[in-house]
Amino acid sequence: MTVPRASIMARVLIVEDEIQVLLLAESVLQQAGHDTLSAATVAEAQALINEPTEKFDLLFTDVELKNHKDGGITLGKLVGEIRKGTPMLYTSGREHIGGMQALFVSFSARSESGAGLLIFA
Repeated sequence: MTVPRASIMARVLIVEDEIQVLLLAESVLQQAGHDTLSAATVAEAQALINEPTEKFDLLFTDVELKNHKDGGITLGKLVGEIRKGTPMLYTSGREHIGGMQALFVSFSARSESGAGLLIFA
């Protein structure tokens, strides 16, 4: 669903390899008035990040993506280099990532891995 540009609060790049979680994130963000741009792989996300005509206000990414254990972290570093100042929000189905403790806020629908919103404390 595309929200009329005048009513959009932010454009969010969602990177998630589990299609149910991706669709849920899109739906929740769009219902909240945001526009979404989505990628299911590191390569798709890198192409969007590197494309200067693709604008987004927030990177919303899973930490671990198929075939790339630290894919979300790698994408965050790329966004930090190319699009300085862009906020990033990481998600994961795991409690500890790289030794960092996480605070989870569960989604109303859950994936097989039990994914939730991840905020590093």
